[in-house]
Amino acid sequence: MRELFSEETKRRMWRRLWVALARSQMAAGIVSADELRDLERNVDRVDLAAAQAIEEEIGHDLMAEVRVFASQAKAGGGKIHLGATSMDVEDNVETARIRTGLAMLQRATRDLLEVFAGRIEEFADLTCMAYTHLQAAEPTTLGMRLSLWAQDIRFDHAELRRLAAWVPAKGMRGAVGTSASYHSLLDGTNLTPATLESDVLGEFGLTAVAVSGQTYPRKLDYQVIAALAGLAASCSKFAFDVRILASSPFGEVGEPFGKKQVGSSSMPFKRNPILCERICSLARLVASHAQVAWQNAAENLLERTLDDSANRRTLLPEAFLAADEIVRLAKRVVSGLRVDERRIAHNLAAFGPFSGTEAILMAAAKRGADRQALHETLRNASMTAYDAIARGEANPLQSLLSKDAQVCRYVKPEELGALMDPQHHVGDAAERARLFARSLHALERE
Repeated sequence: MRELFSEETKRRMWRRLWVALARSQMAAGIVSADELRDLERNVDRVDLAAAQAIEEEIGHDLMAEVRVFASQAKAGGGKIHLGATSMDVEDNVETARIRTGLAMLQRATRDLLEVFAGRIEEFADLTCMAYTHLQAAEPTTLGMRLSLWAQDIRFDHAELRRLAAWVPAKGMRGAVGTSASYHSLLDGTNLTPATLESDVLGEFGLTAVAVSGQTYPRKLDYQVIAALAGLAASCSKFAFDVRILASSPFGEVGEPFGKKQVGSSSMPFKRNPILCERICSLARLVASHAQVAWQNAAENLLERTLDDSANRRTLLPEAFLAADEIVRLAKRVVSGLRVDERRIAHNLAAFGPFSGTEAILMAAAKRGADRQALHETLRNASMTAYDAIARGEANPLQSLLSKDAQVCRYVKPEELGALMDPQHHVGDAAERARLFARSLHALERE
């Protein structure tokens, strides 16, 4: 990704576009075969130092590159950039880089989802507490929770795939999108501006938007970076959840932690979740870039203003680089996720029995109990049990209910154990998780 968005790669791609333009113009007799061969011979001779020295004098990076290229290709240099405006070169190359970056991220997220699929299958049956409002709720399985995280990323994968195949380019349209310069240049030849545009874009695997001003619509930048921000959000949610579950009160899972890794300079016992914290940190950056891209789309006035140019030089590369790093970190966390089954069992024993209250309520109601009266009985017993847990005691709910006359009138004490067993209250979580994992494996074959 760094190579794709490097200055050298960008300038090499500019040169490839100029060669593609000259190749198309040769068919119209505007460029000779010798001139084209000269350009082709020198296309990879990017000289950043020479170009930057010229740019310091003239204040225009693309024209600086034209001059360096022309100085190297002495026979064909006079035909470089013929009929084009700067954005015919810069924007079409930027689209090519965007689509390549999207395809790279699509592959990276597919690999991440494949790792998720393996861990989902591994823990499909491991019962754990689910939490709503950050409070113990009902049991689920760890495989189901992993599926929730992966499903968000699968949505992102689909969007990246769509954009990588679709994002259109500006096309070869000249200064304000009318192709006036190309109509003038090609007048009287056998080449039309539309054919020239098709020739040039075809060499980059691109198609053009229906209409454009001086640039491609900056709304496309927003759509792309919003997709990257969406991916960052999914990974950040996953990382934040792991941070919570890794915290001392939970202790159920944790990110990989090396044998010699230092968690804190002052507290040697610490296992800080630095990988997940890094994911969340970078995700905020990508989200902020989406806001800037929105402003560029909303405030790029008439056929074009330049107030987007400076920020786009870092906006696009940073968004892609950060997203790439986020996915890499997420894959590292998922593959090395530490699962403490003892802590999971401890939390399940403490809070899992509460999930049986609904089963008790349903069983008693079917046997003639007053649903509202019994609900109040179960609530009072649950609050008493919560107070006991807060004092560090084992959950006494089953014992309390087994001594309650109203409960025992409809549900025998010996039935309570089965009704309150958390393992009996996970529904189809395991089956649903395995089915979802299989769908993730299928992505590899798409």
